[in-house]
Amino acid sequence: MIDLHTHSIFSDGELIPAELARRAYVTGYEAIAITDHADHSNYDFIIPRLIKVCLQITQKGRITALPGIELTHVDPRDIADLAKEARELGARIIVVHGETLVEPVSPGTNMAALQADIDILAHPGLITEEEARLAAERGIYLEITTRKGHSLSNGYVAGMARQCKAKLVLDNDAHSPADLVGLDMAMKIARGAGLTAEEIVAMFANSQSFVKRACA
Repeated sequence: MIDLHTHSIFSDGELIPAELARRAYVTGYEAIAITDHADHSNYDFIIPRLIKVCLQITQKGRITALPGIELTHVDPRDIADLAKEARELGARIIVVHGETLVEPVSPGTNMAALQADIDILAHPGLITEEEARLAAERGIYLEITTRKGHSLSNGYVAGMARQCKAKLVLDNDAHSPADLVGLDMAMKIARGAGLTAEEIVAMFANSQSFVKRACA
């Protein structure tokens, strides 16, 4: 199992990075990305600290930890610049907090994110066909999420990804230990989103491929 979207105490998560990684490892995860919520106020604080601690965690050889960021409730006009700056600071993965059904995310966030240098559009809500096709063209992953609330549109996202040939990843968006669902529940949530067995295998392979590239 791989989770490319988690949160530590550097934003609104409950755990320090080391405990988050340890609990993920015990739950059966081989890799996680720590992607704390960020905007202009804190991205330059978070990324250097995550780079340091993720390197220490990974060197122990139990679980791979990638330092990243989740650009959250950022004005769509600022997403591209912030993503560029985060990449330059050393973020190995950039997630954008998409237009989930359960938060007042600015309209246009999905499109602006998909036009920027990012890796994952998280919980994109009622993503349009145009946006899903752009994700496919640019190799940006759309997220199937296990997180309550954000998961309400999983079935729609899965269907749009299938129609437009966009790639999917499954993430927990973990903020607490209870959010790390493990393989059995992840499989059930993926099936509940309407994904076939073959699509689920491909989705998990996408996460594995990303981690391999990020660690190269």
